[in-house]
Amino acid sequence: MPPVTAQLARFAAALRWDDLPPDVRRFMPVLLVDIFRAGAVGYDMPWTRKVRDLHAGSTGPRRASVLYSDVRMDVVRAAFVNGTACGSLDWDDAHVAAILHPGIVVWPAALAVAETAGSSGNELLAAVAAGYEVAIRVGMSIQPEHSLRGFQGTPACGVFGAAAACARLLQLDVGRTRDALGIAATFACGLSQFFVSGSDIKRFHAGKAAANGMEAALLAQAGLTGPPDAIEGTQGFARAFSDRFDPETAVSALGEDYRLSWVSLKPHAVSVRMQAAIEAAAALALSSVTVDAVLSMEIGVHGAMMGKLTSSTPGDQQQAQLSTPFAVALALMLAPERGATLALSTDDFNTYLHHPVVRGLAGRATCVVDAEVERLTTREAVPARVTCVLKDGSRRERFVQYPKGCPQNPIGLEEVCARFRNVAASRVAAHEIDTWLEQAMNVERLPNVTPLLALRAANTCGARTTEDRTGTTE
Repeated sequence: MPPVTAQLARFAAALRWDDLPPDVRRFMPVLLVDIFRAGAVGYDMPWTRKVRDLHAGSTGPRRASVLYSDVRMDVVRAAFVNGTACGSLDWDDAHVAAILHPGIVVWPAALAVAETAGSSGNELLAAVAAGYEVAIRVGMSIQPEHSLRGFQGTPACGVFGAAAACARLLQLDVGRTRDALGIAATFACGLSQFFVSGSDIKRFHAGKAAANGMEAALLAQAGLTGPPDAIEGTQGFARAFSDRFDPETAVSALGEDYRLSWVSLKPHAVSVRMQAAIEAAAALALSSVTVDAVLSMEIGVHGAMMGKLTSSTPGDQQQAQLSTPFAVALALMLAPERGATLALSTDDFNTYLHHPVVRGLAGRATCVVDAEVERLTTREAVPARVTCVLKDGSRRERFVQYPKGCPQNPIGLEEVCARFRNVAASRVAAHEIDTWLEQAMNVERLPNVTPLLALRAANTCGARTTEDRTGTTE
């Protein structure tokens, strides 16, 4: 068996910005802008405020920035808060094959360490690329059985990405980086019962994983050790968290074929596996299928979605964002008004959660396993088919193979900047947005990451406290 933990550690410890292929280097600013877009929406959500308030009185050197505010915390708690802000919306990047959202774990941890360590922009990007790659490869090696057992890949596998990125920024050698991954393995956690019963846990899963991964790297820096075979060992992470483990998937072509190139961005604030169904419904609505004319709907999906993403009666906003029937019904109703620019936001799911038309249509929708969807599903994209049976007896159908945001139909830097402007415009002054985007698009040239953390939301600006100004606790 390949020494997976050691090989991933060797890769992460050695990776430099110039080692990355040109397509990956071009992709990194796209991922950066997109994660700050998610954070712009999530920083003032109720769950983020609760996590931020919980940690506001924590002790320790307050050297790391909380996004969109003047608040500073110690690095571990800042990563927790920022991970919660970016990762609580189902509107972040995703990797289909690994079944995880790497960015919302890796970026918050890496930004906090880079800020306090004085890292340059290209050091940040190299570390984040290493983190993405490690998290994705660990996820791919144990999925889908990992998810089928009831674990959520984002926190359980993402913790390795955060540990790898932070170890790289702390300039740990290969041995200490391997220790960081070994410690991260014992910190791995995250259950998926929220799909069934609701609750807030998914809202802070990414934040907790970011904090855990960073803490693993800091413990390794302090000289504490982890099992050298923590991922692949007989009592290790992979065998504890999945019924299948393919070690070759974790290390094959490592440093040559970058799996992070398969990451998708999401136009709609739902699971990446639901994007195609929403697009299909919107296309039907724009081709004159009206909500009033629909008798019933059949949604053709991949079998892995059944149960987790197919409930037609969501009980809260989060469950609505994880309900394919609800999202399809919402898209069918809103597309005629919004046209080709339709993008279902978190506000949409909150506003229309109890809308009788949407809930009625969702209740008349049935999800079925579609053979063509399964055949055409790849490591990068999940298709979908929506069929509307109309009250006049006719049927209208639309199949979408490559939804917007997947690698075959990507969202580029110009478009992701426009998306950022759309959500930040009501929160941040226009001139600040322009300045920030200029910095973000040229992040590899920054001598340090301070400019990336300079954005302030209008309702959080103001004088800093004494401890914020000095970086000490009184």
